Amino acid sequence: MPYEPPFQVTPPIVHQISQIAALLGEVQQSPLVTSPQLRKQNRIRTIQGTLAIEGNTLTVAQITAILEGKPVLGEPKEIQEVQGAIRAYEALKGWDARQKKDLLTAHQLLMGEILTEAGKFRRGGVGIYKGTKVTHVAPPAKRVPFLIDDLLQWLATTEHHPLISSSVFHYELEFIHPFSDGNGRMGRLWQTLILGKWNDLFYLLPMESLIKAQADRYYQALEQADRAADSTIFIEFMLDVIMATLNQYVKPTDQATDQATDQVQQLLAIMGDRTAHPGPYWTTRELMAQLGLSHQPTFRKNYLKPAIAAGLVRMRYPNQPRHPQQQYRKT
Repeated sequence: MPYEPPFQVTPPIVHQISQIAALLGEVQQSPLVTSPQLRKQNRIRTIQGTLAIEGNTLTVAQITAILEGKPVLGEPKEIQEVQGAIRAYEALKGWDARQKKDLLTAHQLLMGEILTEAGKFRRGGVGIYKGTKVTHVAPPAKRVPFLIDDLLQWLATTEHHPLISSSVFHYELEFIHPFSDGNGRMGRLWQTLILGKWNDLFYLLPMESLIKAQADRYYQALEQADRAADSTIFIEFMLDVIMATLNQYVKPTDQATDQATDQVQQLLAIMGDRTAHPGPYWTTRELMAQLGLSHQPTFRKNYLKPAIAAGLVRMRYPNQPRHPQQQYRKT
């Protein structure tokens, strides 16, 4: 019998899919689609988010420098991880999510500089630890090629919505843990590929950044799905992440729609990224660093002042605009 991953299409999932469909229509009109700079910034956030989940400490500014070919001070392994992720995401559109050879090629690009077994399935057993506690024991290595074949065959033939099938694939890949390292990165990469084949907009969305901001919930959803032997809870979590990602690009009012420029949208995307900055308030210096800007008058004129005027950003000390400790938060 063909393999059928265990999960249920619950009423909440149906509701989430309808909400996402509506949000996609709105986001299609946003600068995310038309602004090359915003698309570049989101790719950087994607790479920073997916690697930060795995412990990489490089910042958005450092990853921007690597992408632009500039020298960066950092651990060689972390820099190599960024370079591998850049290569993998640049090649993403050319792959077929249903093909094993493409899955292995993607892993080779992603992990080639840091893993001797890159592009090959693991040959030994593996367990996932949380501290000293084993939270997941992956299937034996000799079963991995057959399990991946079954999963890819299911993906090629399923009639479930891509929002569901991509989340199921993501979870199942984590469960099988087919590689000696890089499985989380591959699961997130392949979900983006599946969704991108359905709607190009997903190639531009920094979902990984939102997953990083909710890393505890991400791992909890994986563990709960393991215990239930059913990926429903993980599907619901990923659909929440997708909705949160899309909501970053939906303008709250008609006035904001009229007044929000590409620069303002870039500023709002940065301020909504809890990976880049976990607190609610940002300083001018922090925001300029994330945007890669060095000229403060340009930043104030084109980014900060229009955002404040549109009611999208507010000051910590609104009655003292020139307060020496002035900070800003997204409304």
